[in-house]
Amino acid sequence: MSTLIKCLVFSITITPLIAGEWPQFRGPFASGHATAKNLPAEWSETQNVKWKAPLPHKGWSTPLVSETQVWLTSATLDGQDYFVFCLDRKTGKVLHEAKVFHSDKPEPLGNDLNSYASPTGVLSGGKVFVHFGSYGTACIDTASFKEEWRRTDLPCRHYRGPGSSLFDWKDTIILTMDGVDAQYLCALDKKTGATRWKTDRNTVFDDLGPDGKPKMEGDLRKAYSTPVPITVGGKTQIVSTGSRATAGYDPDTGKELWRTLYNGFSNASLPLWHDGLVVVNTGHGKANLRAFAITPETTGDITAKLLWEQTKGIPTRSSAVTVDGIIYNNGDGGIITAVDFKDGNLLWNERCQGNASASVLSADDKLFFCDEKGQTTVVKPGRAFEKIAQNTLPDGIMASPVAVDSELFIRTKTALYCISR
Repeated sequence: MSTLIKCLVFSITITPLIAGEWPQFRGPFASGHATAKNLPAEWSETQNVKWKAPLPHKGWSTPLVSETQVWLTSATLDGQDYFVFCLDRKTGKVLHEAKVFHSDKPEPLGNDLNSYASPTGVLSGGKVFVHFGSYGTACIDTASFKEEWRRTDLPCRHYRGPGSSLFDWKDTIILTMDGVDAQYLCALDKKTGATRWKTDRNTVFDDLGPDGKPKMEGDLRKAYSTPVPITVGGKTQIVSTGSRATAGYDPDTGKELWRTLYNGFSNASLPLWHDGLVVVNTGHGKANLRAFAITPETTGDITAKLLWEQTKGIPTRSSAVTVDGIIYNNGDGGIITAVDFKDGNLLWNERCQGNASASVLSADDKLFFCDEKGQTTVVKPGRAFEKIAQNTLPDGIMASPVAVDSELFIRTKTALYCISR
């Protein structure tokens, strides 16, 4: 199935989080960028591996990295038990392991592309917030490992497993719940777990069959994306991509500010922003894939404001990254592409590896593209393709790579690697 990047115009200022850590999905800038330096371009099981930690069960969540700790989640293959792990960052030794949730009757995943522990949590203020979609969300103290609160009352039928990660905003964490039965965003108080606000998506779906039930058992209604922050007119919005629509919201209240419609669904890729532009990947689907333009004053439905579109080599799962006005995509079928952010023109596309789920990492003047076979292609950013190296780890890579200081953290299907010179 083909996908399409969509472009929306904003006036944007990036507000970083903590550059020396990896506190949430897509890192300290919520963009896939890291400030890490002196990273190795080559590695293997026997080269440039500081430590390797075997990981039990199954999980595609991104590692969360602080100065001394690395946090991960996993779940049993049958989805009945959900775990959190804390590793010593220097050695990879397990400091804490706990089962945090149980489900008697989890819904089957239906394929190998997802896991029951795909959502990435948040590290903030000496707490780690772990998330397994509707199966549970919890807050754990990173010093005592004591659980401080939990929520298991946020319904959502994920159908093929949860995928949306937590977003850190002031004294709340924002959850995205795009299932086949319910689609909404909500903000939870970091201290208590209480709901601050909840906003239902108002997308109108036209997927009902003759029997009045959704076609494809609701596949056309679910999504797996995570919000990203933008600054418009001096005020922060969050852009959240869902099935059939992407919307901007006020993160303090949950109020919808604008929206754009399309035919895409099962969205996983995060929006991008650069130099006054926002780009949205509309996910799976074939028809009516379009791009839009807006201004900071725009409200309501902006679907008619098309700016540019690009369909070639756009991923359905991986999130892209932008460097110096170029979008780099870890596309399906092993194709890596570069697209000009300004006009959507395709600069280059190269078949380098296998199918990809992991998002692109930009760090140390390098781009890291991981695939599901365990290969990582290292590329130099630029308007012409320049491969630096290609590395392989066993068992395949589904989780997105992380870079902090001078270390790469790569989670394969069975282990976490700390890679350093």
